[in-house]
Amino acid sequence: MQVTGKVVVVTGGANGIGKALCEAFHKAGAAKVVVADMDAANARAVAAKVDGAAFRCDVAQERDISHVIEETERQFGPIELFCSNAGIGGGFDPMSVNAGGASDEPWQRSWAIHVMAHVYAARHLIPRMKTRGGGYFLNTVSAAGLLSQVGSPAYSTTKHAAVGFAENLAISHKAHNIKVSILCPQGVDTNMLRSIPKGPQSGDGDLTPEQVAKDVLAGLEQETFLILPHPQVLGYMRKKSENYDRWIGGMAKIQAKMREEFGK
Repeated sequence: MQVTGKVVVVTGGANGIGKALCEAFHKAGAAKVVVADMDAANARAVAAKVDGAAFRCDVAQERDISHVIEETERQFGPIELFCSNAGIGGGFDPMSVNAGGASDEPWQRSWAIHVMAHVYAARHLIPRMKTRGGGYFLNTVSAAGLLSQVGSPAYSTTKHAAVGFAENLAISHKAHNIKVSILCPQGVDTNMLRSIPKGPQSGDGDLTPEQVAKDVLAGLEQETFLILPHPQVLGYMRKKSENYDRWIGGMAKIQAKMREEFGK
């Protein structure tokens, strides 16, 4: 897929990876880039920079996503690429004594943003895309959805679920010419990464959001389901599948080391 001449929506577009995606799509010649974010001020600033449009949007709310889709198509035309990119880094606690946590709140918030936001986008766009013969979803997930995330069961679990939904989305609608890519980086130098304890997600180096956006453009051009800005992740996936018990043992050692260092 080439984004030239396309209408593109990016959720979580006010900062980090989302901002870099907006800028990259604009440079690549997108007809209109729509910046959707809870941070309305920064969303407007990014939109001004890319000659786009901004909407305040809480992706955990179906009505907000529906509104962005409806207004974008009313004002600018059919959405040909929807980037469900918004995410949070909540629930990280290397010293947690129970993977189940102490309350439902971090689980519910992570589930709403990391899973249901993708579901809502598909729910409201699939009928439109089917009618006009196709479309494209780019869902930002994380390498945590393919591997795991030491220190945050909620993040890891919901990112795994996001991968599962994206797979089903791609399978269910391949015959409708609806394409899907998932973006699964490790550490990216963003505010979210800086808000959580340093861990294995940065073991292969933290990429800039701009580099990730460049990798996204290449992945979209090739229409690759799995976009891996950190190519090392593919090797980790193979090791995980080759010997699950050994992999879990290795991850447990990383967990123990994190707890030791964090406890100091």
